Amino acid sequence: MTRVVRDPDEMRDVVATAKRNRFSVGFVPTMGALHEGHRSLMRASWRENDRTVVSIYVNPLQFAPQEDFERYPRNLERDVESCAAEKVDVVFAPAVARMRPPGHSTSVAVAGLSHDFEGAQRPGHFDGVATIVAALFCLVQPDRAYLGQKDFQQAVVIRRMVRDLQMPVRVVVCPIVRDPDGLALSSRNVYLSAEDRTEGLRLPRALEKAERAVLGGEADGDLLRTMLRDAMRSSRRDVTVDYADVVHPETLVSLGKIDGHAVLLACLRVGAVRLLDNRVVAPAGTPAWEA
Repeated sequence: MTRVVRDPDEMRDVVATAKRNRFSVGFVPTMGALHEGHRSLMRASWRENDRTVVSIYVNPLQFAPQEDFERYPRNLERDVESCAAEKVDVVFAPAVARMRPPGHSTSVAVAGLSHDFEGAQRPGHFDGVATIVAALFCLVQPDRAYLGQKDFQQAVVIRRMVRDLQMPVRVVVCPIVRDPDGLALSSRNVYLSAEDRTEGLRLPRALEKAERAVLGGEADGDLLRTMLRDAMRSSRRDVTVDYADVVHPETLVSLGKIDGHAVLLACLRVGAVRLLDNRVVAPAGTPAWEA
């Protein structure tokens, strides 16, 4: 039976018991509104660990003032049911006041990796992510943490934080889960109308087109960036490309030429909804990328 824990001190006690019993702990940090993408992370954790913890915490630190913190979908009961169906041992769902008590003054910033792409569109976003994920890692003390590839930059930022702070956590990045039409699963997809969704499909189709070009021998970064942007353009004024780039998978530096693994990284804004997606690509014959 899945246990719901709201108190950080209780969470520490649960972890201490697991560690005493020499159980390995897998951790899936989420903001709730769980979908099949999250559930795939839970399944990965269940396969590789003795115990699995899922956090459900809508983090106010990663929302800008004009963003949808209050609108963000919340349904703890349904989320707990999803976790129980995936044999999750503990759902950690703390209140904001318990995670950031009055007078808090500590934050975590990962310089460089946090500044471009999502960082440029949402200043301070990754500081908020890193600060809360660091706190969650301290509370849960996982052996492995499972993140989705869809939020590629976020995964790179968290990996660098773990490395730089020498946290004893292995960050596992799991493949993107998509709907049958190709759109990457996201909690914000519920805000898309049928017409918006059709526009949003420009994003995965553009990435697929560029990926085919790379496999066909195209290695010019500028040409691929242009290809992505052209394929994502729409006649609708409220459909815009926030960014589209070809970057190194660890440094996120824009590449002039692809000579190994690279990431096609893009964000399409459809009305008020920002859709993120990516593809890890490499010239034909390159060994498989290890996440």
